[in-house]
Amino acid sequence: MLTNLDIMIAGAGLGGLAAACSLIKAGFSVRIFERAAKLGEVGAGIQLSANAMHVLDYFGLGEQVNELSVQPQAYVFRLYNTGEELQRFALAETHFKMHRAPYNQIHRADLHKILAKRVTELAGEGIIYLDHEITSFHESDDQVMLKFKGHAPVHGDVLIGADGVKSLVRNQICGEVPVKYTGDAVWRVTVPTKKLPSNFQAPVMAVWMGPEKHAVSYFIRNGEILNFVGCVETEEVSEESWTARFPWENLKKDFEGWHSDIQAIIDLSERDQCYRWSLFKRPVVDNWSTQRVSILGDAAHATLPYLAQGAAMALEDGVILSRALSQESNIERALKVYSRNRIPRTRKVVNGSDANRELFHLRDIEEMRNRFKNRDQGGYRNDWLYSYNPLSVELF
Repeated sequence: MLTNLDIMIAGAGLGGLAAACSLIKAGFSVRIFERAAKLGEVGAGIQLSANAMHVLDYFGLGEQVNELSVQPQAYVFRLYNTGEELQRFALAETHFKMHRAPYNQIHRADLHKILAKRVTELAGEGIIYLDHEITSFHESDDQVMLKFKGHAPVHGDVLIGADGVKSLVRNQICGEVPVKYTGDAVWRVTVPTKKLPSNFQAPVMAVWMGPEKHAVSYFIRNGEILNFVGCVETEEVSEESWTARFPWENLKKDFEGWHSDIQAIIDLSERDQCYRWSLFKRPVVDNWSTQRVSILGDAAHATLPYLAQGAAMALEDGVILSRALSQESNIERALKVYSRNRIPRTRKVVNGSDANRELFHLRDIEEMRNRFKNRDQGGYRNDWLYSYNPLSVELF
């Protein structure tokens, strides 16, 4: 086993904080370097299926997450205009019984806050360095040097790039990764539940599907907020930013003719709080690691948001990384074990998300009906996606 390693993590997002928790619990020394001047997270709802909740339970955060979340009764697929139900599969008690962990829907900021707090509880204050923008890294046989804009370099035994879709660490390992616009932009709004009509929507994960676009609606923050995400095909390319605001009128126009529930959500949303960003695709990289450096989360496997597994994959990454470093006696070999065990699974998630994008946006409604008749969405996901436990899966 590798002992007394000083591990540097680039990025204090969900993936970086989760990796830190896993590594600290495994006995490693960790420092996190974040480019932002203030610690926090933007965005709204995310999904935490059992494969992710196993990790949070391991961190001792399961109860806190449960209290801040909604555990949906089912995953429901509907037609965009009539609300016709094409398929559903059970979550809640069924999900827990099958996988021994719940399915939660939570606000990103809430999860980020409790992860950051857990890091300091495990390792003490002062291991997260804000306002540290990475410019490059340099590795030798015995250490990694990390350089910053406006700060002195630091040295450590291992560097993990959890620095997101525009990862500098990944680009230095793999070369500049080409970026391609997917043709989709994503709207995000939230509505306080108290503003909605009574019994507006059951506590389910609802997917509304139609020609060239789809939307999802579900509750977060213990049912206090309805989260709405709408993905639309458009030639208007904008920022790849979760904080870019767009006119409410554009959102309303994009979902013209959709179900009355969708109209109600849009009509009740704050006119100046409509966010929209463009989705860009990056090829899945096969080379995650060098001698002392590796990547995780969106830096390694950025995925389209059509399988609701982006955060879950980052949580899994951190556990497998810490297990690999714990079981091996050589850093380079441990990083190879980590990437070898993560690449096939994360690639399958990326490909599954791509396939859902095509399915959810079919122009031919009858073809959509037939596709759902011929595939058990719940059985497919329960079989390999939700059933995965990164704490116990055998490493190869």
